[in-house]
Amino acid sequence: MMSDCEGLIGDDSASAASSMEVTDRIASLEQRVQMQEDELQLLKSALADVVRRLNISEEQQAMQNRKGPTKARPLMPTLPLRPVVNNGTVLPKKTSGSLPSPSGARKDTSSPANKSTVKRAGSTERVGPMRRESPGDPKSSRTRTGSTSSNSSGKKTSESKPKDPVFSAEEGYVKMFLRGRPVTMYMPKDQVESYNLEAKADLPAKKLKLDWVYGYRGRDCRSNLYLLPTGETVYFIASVVVLYNVEEQLQRHYTGHNDDVKCLAVHPDKITIATGQVAGTSPDGKQLCPHVRVWDSVSLNTLHVLGMGFFDRAVTCIAFSKSNGGSNLCAVDDSNDHVLSVWDWQKEERLAEVKCSNEAVFAADFHPTDTNIIVTCGKSHLYFWTLESGSLVKKQGLFEKQEKPKFVLCVTFSENGDTITGDSSGNILVWGKGTNRISCAIQGAHEGGIFALCMLRNGTLVSGGGKDRKLVSWDGNYQKIQEVEIPEPYGPVRTVAESKGECVLIGTTRNYVLQGTLYGEFNPITQGHTDELWGLAVHPSKPQFLTCGHDKHITLWDSSSHHPVWSKTIEDAAQSAGFHSSGAVVAIGTQTGRWLVLDTETKDLVTVHTDGSEQLSVMRYSPDGHFLAIGSHDNYIYIYGVSDNGRKYSRVGKCSGHSSFITHLDWSVDSQYLMSNSGDYEILYWIPSACKQVVSVEATRDIEWASCTCTLGFQVFGLWPEGSDGTDINGVCRSHEKKLLVTGDDFGKVHLFSYPCSQFRAPSHIYGGHSSHVTNVNFLHDDSYLISTGGKDMSIMQWRVV
Repeated sequence: MMSDCEGLIGDDSASAASSMEVTDRIASLEQRVQMQEDELQLLKSALADVVRRLNISEEQQAMQNRKGPTKARPLMPTLPLRPVVNNGTVLPKKTSGSLPSPSGARKDTSSPANKSTVKRAGSTERVGPMRRESPGDPKSSRTRTGSTSSNSSGKKTSESKPKDPVFSAEEGYVKMFLRGRPVTMYMPKDQVESYNLEAKADLPAKKLKLDWVYGYRGRDCRSNLYLLPTGETVYFIASVVVLYNVEEQLQRHYTGHNDDVKCLAVHPDKITIATGQVAGTSPDGKQLCPHVRVWDSVSLNTLHVLGMGFFDRAVTCIAFSKSNGGSNLCAVDDSNDHVLSVWDWQKEERLAEVKCSNEAVFAADFHPTDTNIIVTCGKSHLYFWTLESGSLVKKQGLFEKQEKPKFVLCVTFSENGDTITGDSSGNILVWGKGTNRISCAIQGAHEGGIFALCMLRNGTLVSGGGKDRKLVSWDGNYQKIQEVEIPEPYGPVRTVAESKGECVLIGTTRNYVLQGTLYGEFNPITQGHTDELWGLAVHPSKPQFLTCGHDKHITLWDSSSHHPVWSKTIEDAAQSAGFHSSGAVVAIGTQTGRWLVLDTETKDLVTVHTDGSEQLSVMRYSPDGHFLAIGSHDNYIYIYGVSDNGRKYSRVGKCSGHSSFITHLDWSVDSQYLMSNSGDYEILYWIPSACKQVVSVEATRDIEWASCTCTLGFQVFGLWPEGSDGTDINGVCRSHEKKLLVTGDDFGKVHLFSYPCSQFRAPSHIYGGHSSHVTNVNFLHDDSYLISTGGKDMSIMQWRVV
């Protein structure tokens, strides 16, 4: 450890000469970049034409061959088609300088082979519309390097109007159409005479109220954890900002955003909060603009909305000014130029804007005593900006004798107004107030990058390390006071915030929020998954549910205390789960064909089996507990006999007949029959004890089903929106009292319908909160709560049924 606190001053003439050389090199590089961009534009146009021709050819082929696909594997899994905008250019990929938002990439389920277009502009790329400036705005002439304008969604617009369902009174069925393909659903005999396709369904008598949100977004967001004077900890996940009072075990939620929240700032009054979000796409394909919302943390009312139509892709950094009553707000967006803008947020007026950097910007903050100074840092840069008569003037931080780090990761300020930075080399650098030069350097403060800096009220500086997971406190002379290591399971430190007394709050990259002191003893106050989340199962008799995801983590949660009962890590990415009817064991399906059974009480492994080599999408025990049905992506349903209260398994066989991957399974009440749905919209029936398909309509139409998770069937077809492509609905669940039906869709929405839902385009209550496709939904055993899981947003939401 070396502390070097003499003023580091370089040779001015040498630095002037070197800056001239740098300027020439930059000019040369800019020319080369421009030439390369021109070449890229030509390539994009050519690729757009190829994509267009492919679409036309596939549509013609689909028209000729209406028999449907045989296997549900994409023809070109390595070349996803890109959405095309009106001028023929392809939407550009987001630069590698910033991380994709979780709501982005479409869920990776092999879709039918004839599916010729991408459903939506993948929100990973977060391409927003170009700035729509008001006429006469002097700042409206600025253009963006490589920024593409688009109002188009990836939804197919050339399709003819979708066909309405058809009712046959003679045969007693309703035929609906998904992507032009007929899906025939037979109704119970006693409903044929009275059924009227034109009748209107009623809204459900009950509603949902967001009760609890599990998880935290620390994986790729910074400075997003604060303690409010009310005792509430504020942070975000998906499109929800959570205000969590740990002592009282109460959560409140700000739900004004319609897509991923990426940044958060607390006003000096400690009541007003600003949050920024990414661009998104609405269900009807319209672009949702990135923007900043300023809101009251007491009433949860939105006060102001800033930058609608100005920001590009996402708002990644925001901060309130500190010395002028907090009347200004600065923001950095995720455009190619990472534009820094300053706003009078109460008047909703933009005061200034400037291109900040071509590289990622990690932090932007106002100086605590000088309202006109803003500091930004990121990849290869530290800039001191001065706001002068409507423009921002830049001074670059001079590293001089200090080796320039690859990333300046975080910034804070000392009591005397010095700027303090932490970087990827593990050094803490102090920059003299009002200068762009280093006045003090703490070399090797951490092994590896410093992800967070926090100046406590008593003048102690706290630094949080990534690679070394250490929390180090420093006194006013930058001498080390204390060092403590965060336990490995919690992961690297992402952000540090002051809490009550001597406590601090720590957000980690593994999505934990920890509470503890600078001397150790860290306790998680919230935790979540760290990769895409699909598996959800509810306990048959306790207020508990289990989640599992691609992060290989399995967690059993208590819905009353909102805490994990236990967690376990397995070898493979998990995809699905199901409880035995006794609740004694739970089966977990993985992406590799392996499945395992765990003891619910002890989390001990009971057994492991492997069926096929593809993902297991459904694990469903029979109501009597004597069978386990496993739906696989290899188009088979594997059946096992179960004995000894879920502890012994013997393979009965496999049900073969589907021409695409299995998506959903339901057992009959008497455990004698099985209904299955597949990726090409088939509905098949089985006698699982013999692995035989039942083709007789009369034998299956009056069967009473123990659950209702299949998305296709007469009792549920009203849940499909008009023009749906058949993959929009990921999860369905019927309440145990059989009066409610809930769905989770690709647009981050949870829909609550009345059950049965057998009228076309049935009305529903719609609830937002997730910012990614909702992968699964399930009522708890007593129908008191509903649990929903988000895919890429990795969140779990608990809704009270009211």
